[in-house]
Amino acid sequence: MSEEELEVLRAQLDDLLAKGWIRPSSSPYGAPVLFVRKKNKDLRLRIDYRKLNAQTVKNAGPLPRIDDLLERLGSAKYFSKLDLKSGYHQISIRPNDRYKSAFKTRYGHFEWVVMPFGLTNAPATFQAAMTNEFRAMLDRFVLVYLDNILVYSRTLEDHLGHLRRVLETLLRAKYKANRDKCEFVRQEMEYLGHFVTPEGISPLSDNIQAIQEWSEPRNVMDVRSFLGLASYYQRFIKGYSKIAAHLTKLQCEYRPFDFGEEARESFLALKAALLSAEVLRIYDPLLPTRVTTDASGYGIGAVLEQHDGVDWHPVEYFSKKVPIVHSIDDARKKELLAFVHELKRWRHFLLGRSQFRWVTDNNPLVFYKTQDTVNSTIARWMAFIDQFDFFPDHIPGKSNRFADALSRRPDHCTTVYSTFEIDDDLRNSFIRGYQADLEFRELLLS
Repeated sequence: MSEEELEVLRAQLDDLLAKGWIRPSSSPYGAPVLFVRKKNKDLRLRIDYRKLNAQTVKNAGPLPRIDDLLERLGSAKYFSKLDLKSGYHQISIRPNDRYKSAFKTRYGHFEWVVMPFGLTNAPATFQAAMTNEFRAMLDRFVLVYLDNILVYSRTLEDHLGHLRRVLETLLRAKYKANRDKCEFVRQEMEYLGHFVTPEGISPLSDNIQAIQEWSEPRNVMDVRSFLGLASYYQRFIKGYSKIAAHLTKLQCEYRPFDFGEEARESFLALKAALLSAEVLRIYDPLLPTRVTTDASGYGIGAVLEQHDGVDWHPVEYFSKKVPIVHSIDDARKKELLAFVHELKRWRHFLLGRSQFRWVTDNNPLVFYKTQDTVNSTIARWMAFIDQFDFFPDHIPGKSNRFADALSRRPDHCTTVYSTFEIDDDLRNSFIRGYQADLEFRELLLS
């Protein structure tokens, strides 16, 4: 270690010992320490727990999906955000497990009394602890994602009461919040990479702004990298697949990479769209809801909408290429496949809610429910569909333009090229045929 690192190591060990977060150890375990430099150039002590993590049975407890959390905000108008100070360190390790966390340094052998960063199960353990503390408030007026707590309410009076309950819970559990990172009683707020307002959510402008500085792709990997970043925000961009179509084609490794004018226009248009991303409505379980689906020969599409008393507004769009195994299915089966995919994607919205509308131009349930026997795939799909409370709403195909467009994304269509040799007689026969045809003769001459 350098002199700077040794000085920081001694200071941080003294600080951790003084706080009671670590203690001297005689454990047979001993993970090495290292340093990482923070954005402000300060050094931060880190412990390399890779060997310990490789032997650890993983905690199956999942972290909440961020989009699931944001969808709970509904018609909330007031927000407060709390950030816990040294969050992981507020969780104690069971005394008989502390020896496993031991680490070795030049200044001694130590083990953690509280949970450190770097352990594979630390995030799930911390999330479980926070969920347990706030279980009675979750999805009612509190969201918890690790050490980020969001309190949301429809009225100011409710919000003050909700905030008081949250603070009392933290006090009782002896959790400490970082005052500098807390925000109270706001109507606009940044939370988990999004900008939250009473009108809806949108990506943070700072995150989108980074795309503006993205240079033109020079190879397939550059294209994939850019699309990987941009696709994170595709749910906010109407017609994303159309805007990105020319870039999507460049991802094929078996064709010469040609970043031509069409690809450049697609690249610039996608960046412009990301910088002016429209806000989608936040799902509100109290509003009337409908889903519209469609299937084409090579794709399926759907849109989830809600009515605010004036008009239908989109909540999310969905588009997917039909799996090869289903590409030769008949239209009814593909329509049913589209509905099943939509229900799986929006299960957290639709399962258990009051009746929603399913808008389609070809209701396959009418056919399949009249059949005495169906194959195992259809039977499995039907059993899944039966969990939901909905009523079909048939519309003419020409009225189903939006879902139809989603189901016909150009990048979902696979074109197969084949080359073969033909003899001169057949070639000349083609030429004579074109010359004799009134419509093609002009094209041939031009």
